[in-house]
Amino acid sequence: MRAVVQRVTSASVEVEGRTVSEIGPGLLVLVGLHDSDSDADADYICRKVLNMRLFPNETTGKGWDQNVMQRNYGVLLVSQFTLYGILKGNKPDFHVAMPPQRAKPFYESLVEKFRKSYNPDAIKAIVIDDFALEYLELCHEESTAVIQFHDCCYGLVSSWHDFEQFSETLPPN
Repeated sequence: MRAVVQRVTSASVEVEGRTVSEIGPGLLVLVGLHDSDSDADADYICRKVLNMRLFPNETTGKGWDQNVMQRNYGVLLVSQFTLYGILKGNKPDFHVAMPPQRAKPFYESLVEKFRKSYNPDAIKAIVIDDFALEYLELCHEESTAVIQFHDCCYGLVSSWHDFEQFSETLPPN
């Protein structure tokens, strides 16, 4: 299992022009499921994400001192099978990602673990099916960044140079 964790002041997901999920301050977590993932892996990711000390303690002034639960912030989980994408030549290969028929119930159980371990209302989740994700926006504390994922290309950019070349091929917004 892979989780890309981003501390955000806000994050939202749009599908077909409408916002389907959003949080204020907290963590945006892209979750990739491997074919061999187990409940133990889900327990580990849940525990690690919720307990990572990524936020400053405003009382003591210490940086990297509090976790998302201590701050009572939100968590937005986004399933992202492309985290296990391998680029072979010019064609992406997702053979090590968990197959969709197993991934959906596994991901739902992972979301439930997060909800049972923390405030259920603070956990937001979305499943990316059939490249339905049109727009993912996140705002960092230091600056604002907008990340767009298009079709099967999302998650496969491995360097800034690759991203620049990729973005030149996109249709204008």
